[in-house]
Amino acid sequence: MRKLTIIAILLISSLGFSQERSYSFSMEEAVNFALDSSYTAINSRREIAKSIKKKWETTAAGLPQIDGVVDYQNQLKQPVTLIPGEIAGGAPGSFVPVVFGTKQNMSLTGTLTQLIFDGSYLVGLKAAKVFVDYNENTNEKTLLEVRKGVINAYGSVLLTQESVAIFEKNLATLKDNLKETQAMYDNGFAEEEDVEQLQITTSQIQNQLSNSERMESIAKQMLNLALGIPVDAEVNLEDSLEILTTESIALALTETEFNFENNVDYRIAQNLTEQRELELKLEKSKALPSINGFVNYGTSAFDNEFVFFDSETSWFQSSVLGVSMNIPIFSSLQRSARTQQAKIALEQSKTDFVQATQQINLDLERAKSNYKFAIENYQTAESNLKLAERIESKNLIKYREGITTSFDLRQAQTQLYTAQQEYINSMLDVIDTKATLETVLNTPQLSNRDYSEKN
Repeated sequence: MRKLTIIAILLISSLGFSQERSYSFSMEEAVNFALDSSYTAINSRREIAKSIKKKWETTAAGLPQIDGVVDYQNQLKQPVTLIPGEIAGGAPGSFVPVVFGTKQNMSLTGTLTQLIFDGSYLVGLKAAKVFVDYNENTNEKTLLEVRKGVINAYGSVLLTQESVAIFEKNLATLKDNLKETQAMYDNGFAEEEDVEQLQITTSQIQNQLSNSERMESIAKQMLNLALGIPVDAEVNLEDSLEILTTESIALALTETEFNFENNVDYRIAQNLTEQRELELKLEKSKALPSINGFVNYGTSAFDNEFVFFDSETSWFQSSVLGVSMNIPIFSSLQRSARTQQAKIALEQSKTDFVQATQQINLDLERAKSNYKFAIENYQTAESNLKLAERIESKNLIKYREGITTSFDLRQAQTQLYTAQQEYINSMLDVIDTKATLETVLNTPQLSNRDYSEKN
C-alpha cells in the first residue's frame, strides 16, 4: 500500500512538472506571439466576431420570419349567457341561461411574415457594415498598442537585467576598494573618512542592486502579462538591449511618406462620421411608410374532453393572407426634433474629424521629434559614459597614490553610476520612441491580420 502511495505521488509530481512551460523569444517573436495570444488581442477579435453576428442580425430582420403558436384552453368555469325566454318557449320577459362553445379547445398556427419595404432597414444594413469596419479598425489599433506594449515590456526587462549586471559589477569593485582602504587604514596609511566614504557608497549601491533585482522580477511579470501567458512562467529573452538599440536607429524612418489612410485613428474618425451620417438618414427614413406582408395557416379542435391526440378528433383549418402598411402622419414634430438632433451630431462629428486630423499631424511631428531626440540623447549618453569611466579610473589611481581625497573619488564614482543609468535608459528610449513613431505611421501593417475569432 505504501509503495502505491509513493508511485501515485511521483506520478502527480511529474504531471505537474510536465505542465510547466518555458518560453524563449526574440523581440519580433514576442510581438507576434502577443498579437495572437495576449488577453487584449483575444477580446478584440471577439469584438469583431460580435459585430459580424450583429450585422447578420440586422440582415435577418428583412428576411422571412416564421413563427408557430400552440394554444390550449380549458375553461374550468364556462361563461353563461342569458337569452330571451321566448326563444326556448318560455314566458315573455324571462331569460334562459345557456353556455356556448365547448369546454376545451386547442389550436396550432404558423405565420410567415416578410418585410416588403422599410427605410430604416435599408439604413440599418449600411450601418451594420460600417460597424464591422469600425471594429476592424479598432482591432488594428488594439494590435498596434499590443505591439508597442510588448516592445516596452521586453525592453524594460532587458533594462532591469542590465541594471542588475551594472550594480553587481560596481558593488564588486567597491567592495574590493573598501577592503583595500580598510587594510590601509588599519596600517595607518589612510584616514577613517576614506573608509566611511566607501561604506556610504557601497551601502547605496547594495540597496540599488536589491531594488533592481525586485524590479527585474516585476518587469518579467509585466512582460508575461502583455504576452498573455502566466505571470510566473519562465521566459528567456534572446535579444540584448544593445542589439535592439542598434537595430532601432533608423533615421530614414522619419522621412517616410505619411499617408492618412494608413493611420488607424484617421480611419476610426471616418467611421464615426459615417455613423453620424447614417443616423441622420435613419431619422429621415422614419417618415416613410413601412410595408409588411404575412400569411398564416392554422388548425383548431374543440371538445368537452381532452381528445386532441385521438385520431377521430376533427380539426378545422383556416388560413389568412394579408399586407399591412404603416404610414407616419403626424408626430407633433417629434420626428423633426430627432432629425435636427442627428444633424447637429453630424456637424459635431465633422468638427471632431478635423480635430482628429490635426491631432494626428501633431502626434506624427511629436513622434519624429522624440525619436530624433532619443537617438541624439543615446549618442550623448554613450559618449558621457566613456568620459565618466575615464574620470573614475583616473580618480581611483590618484586616490590609491594619495593625490586625491576619498570625497573626490566618491564624486567620480557617483558621476559614473549616473552616466551608466542614463546610458541604458537612453537605449530603451530609442526602442520605445521608434515603436511610437511606427504606430503613427502604421509601418507594421497589422491591418491584414486574420480577424477571425481564434479563441
